[in-house]
Amino acid sequence: MDRLRQIESFVAVAAKGSLSAAARAEGVAPAVIGRRIDALEARLGVKLLVRTTRRLTLTHEGSAFLEDCQRLLAELASAEASVSAGGVKASGHLRVTAPAGFGRRHVAPLVPRFLAQHADVSLSLNLADRVVDIVNEGYDCAVRVGDLPDSSLVSVRLADNRRLCVATPGYLKCAGVPAVPADLMRHQCLTLSSEASQSRGWAFTIDGRLTHLRPGGRLDCSDGQVLHDWCLAGLGIAWRSTWEVEHEVADGRLQVLLADFSAPPNGIYAVFPHARLLPLRVRLWIDFLKHSYGDPAHWAATPSPSPHPDRAARPAAGVADTPDAPDAHGVPGDSLPAAA
Repeated sequence: MDRLRQIESFVAVAAKGSLSAAARAEGVAPAVIGRRIDALEARLGVKLLVRTTRRLTLTHEGSAFLEDCQRLLAELASAEASVSAGGVKASGHLRVTAPAGFGRRHVAPLVPRFLAQHADVSLSLNLADRVVDIVNEGYDCAVRVGDLPDSSLVSVRLADNRRLCVATPGYLKCAGVPAVPADLMRHQCLTLSSEASQSRGWAFTIDGRLTHLRPGGRLDCSDGQVLHDWCLAGLGIAWRSTWEVEHEVADGRLQVLLADFSAPPNGIYAVFPHARLLPLRVRLWIDFLKHSYGDPAHWAATPSPSPHPDRAARPAAGVADTPDAPDAHGVPGDSLPAAA
């Protein structure tokens, strides 16, 4: 029980931003929360939080531990709900949001099966290439792809998400093949507009360290679908998720670049406002996504998108109906198969 209390207090402090706020929420003195955090750090042998008179921040170890703690508490709450429900069926309306491209391919097709299992649940799905404020806009759950910044939201990692640099053979024949990430600065790179996430740039592993670069070019757009189309049209190099370009890579329309410098995968996440008293329909939806994305057959069965009829005759064209899933913010973010 003490261990669980310590973990709950750590998650609450990280979410609220201070010991006093977490203490007020629980109705105890700040010193009680402080002692629990001290005991947790002593037991683990690592510093989780850096506390000053003005602010509280997570250490690197604390950030990694927080994600695991949030997941464990969410799963514990789900297990308790499944028992305490006593056979009561999930019901009510579920509001879900997801990135447009990922949502069309990997969320929307699952909705009919989920509703078939839960006849008393209705669902609204919002697909948008922007970071939706799920609290103020009234959503129960968001699917987000990418790194998740610190926030008061709770996240469950559903799968890995890997990004690749890709371009058409035609573009590379004319412009050359970049040998190292720095070479991208001399290429036409197709980037998301500044207001459309990917705020830290493109991620690579250079000399064993995660590094973000901000390549540029003559074209940028706030719509990932347009960037995908431009890339397939041979207009430059794009940084895309594996789930989006794997078919074009397999059939030779796109070529993977700088594979030796690929960054570790980020995540694909289910994000929700809080774990306590989460409606059963939300718990079941998150469990359903996690189970579906954990099945390799789900990703293998994803159909290859059809080329746009107006461009089907052009050698470099074959446009996939899968816009980019932006990195998650208020989560990458954005981040299933990881993934702001």
